[in-house]
Amino acid sequence: MQDNHPATPQRPSLPPLMEMTENAISRLRTLYAGAQKGKTLRISVSNRGCSGKSYEMDFVDAPNPGDESVVKDDVRLFVDRKATLFLIGTVMDFEAGMMQSGFTFSNPNEKGRCGCGESFFT
Repeated sequence: MQDNHPATPQRPSLPPLMEMTENAISRLRTLYAGAQKGKTLRISVSNRGCSGKSYEMDFVDAPNPGDESVVKDDVRLFVDRKATLFLIGTVMDFEAGMMQSGFTFSNPNEKGRCGCGESFFT
C-alpha cells in the first residue's frame, strides 16, 4: 500500500536565543562570586535612546514570570520574554579596555546603531 500523504516539511532550527563568550562567562562568574552574590543577570530591551531600543541589564534575585534562562558552562542569565525576538542569535561578550570595560552585544537583528553606541534599531 502506497502512502499518499506528503512528508511534513522540516522546520529550520532557530539559532540559540543568546550565546556567551568565554570572557562574558568569566566576568559573570567574578560578579556572581563577589558583589552580585546570590543574584543573576537579567537582560531586557527597552524603548529609549537615539535609535529607539537599548539593552538593559539588572541583577535580580529571581526571574520574572516568562523569563527565558540561558546557561553555558554552569553560568546562567535571564532574558526578558518581551526581548527574545530582538535577541535571537545574539552573542554577549565582555571587553576590557584602557578607557572602559563592559558587556557588549553582537546582535544579528540590529539594523543600525546611534552615533554614541547606546541604542540600536531593528
